[in-house]
Amino acid sequence: MFKILLTIKNIFVHIRSSLKLIFLIIISAAIIIGIISVFYRPTYAVSLNGEILGYTTNKTELQQKINQYMMQGEDGNVAFIDIEDLPEYALCLRKRNAETNDEEILSHIKNSGEKYYSYYAIVEGEEEKYYVSTKEEAEQVIEMLKSKKSSNINKIAYTEVFGKDLKEFTETDSIVTALYKKPTTIYNSYSSYKIAYEKVNLGISLIKPISYGYTITSRFGSRWGTTHTGLDVAAPMGTNIVAAAAGTVTRSTAQVDSAGNYSGYGEYIVISHGNGIQTLYGHCSARYVSEGQYVEQGQLIGAVGSTGKSTGPHLHLEIRINGAVADPQNYLY
Repeated sequence: MFKILLTIKNIFVHIRSSLKLIFLIIISAAIIIGIISVFYRPTYAVSLNGEILGYTTNKTELQQKINQYMMQGEDGNVAFIDIEDLPEYALCLRKRNAETNDEEILSHIKNSGEKYYSYYAIVEGEEEKYYVSTKEEAEQVIEMLKSKKSSNINKIAYTEVFGKDLKEFTETDSIVTALYKKPTTIYNSYSSYKIAYEKVNLGISLIKPISYGYTITSRFGSRWGTTHTGLDVAAPMGTNIVAAAAGTVTRSTAQVDSAGNYSGYGEYIVISHGNGIQTLYGHCSARYVSEGQYVEQGQLIGAVGSTGKSTGPHLHLEIRINGAVADPQNYLY
């Protein structure tokens, strides 16, 4: 029993001695840490590819700045920054008065990156002509050219560009001025008219003025170094011509030159169908309607001839939309 008590006593003595030692170690460590904290502070050494760039006390904040720069850059048209190697951080102790250099580190990292820009090119055909900063500016250029009815609007578009080089931007007004082309006016043996390039809804249906025994001999468009404003429908002399649609006859006359000879359309008829839509029937040998007369669709109005500037019996058919000539084959034949 005595031996047991002696053993227990020795254990307590050992524990007490151990506690004293632990307490002394803790006190010593606290004193050492206190002394170190007075003269030193935790700092991170920042290195890139093994080269120390400097020191920072807040690696999280520094890395956030680097990440933000990579995603947004500092220029308005930077899409992203490609930085191949990112910095590494190592904890160390440095004197409290030792300087850190976050901005120098950040500048060095920025210089190691490659910028990729995003902007918009104004394209004519397949050629990039001008550059603007934003999509809104590009859309504005297109809308301004549309409102001015530029004749080349169908060739104008915009596309987003990504690249390492930032192009020089041009003001939208300057781009519109440079790209704008007046609606084309054509001149031929008949007269001068604007061209309606696109097919539009006329709001009426048309029928063929000559529905049998005909041959298309000349189509709308370029011909003999000029522009043919209508469709030539060859048929035997005297073949009936009917109204392509109902309307009011606004012209039924002969086009003659100063000497009184046939010129241009020769004997011709114009019918107005409302909403700026007109049809013209040229080179007639006979006209059976008069100006101001209302005609029904399919009503007989004239006969095929070769009056005016014509090389043989045919009907010269034109469709006009608000004064601009359109390709008749967009609507019939």
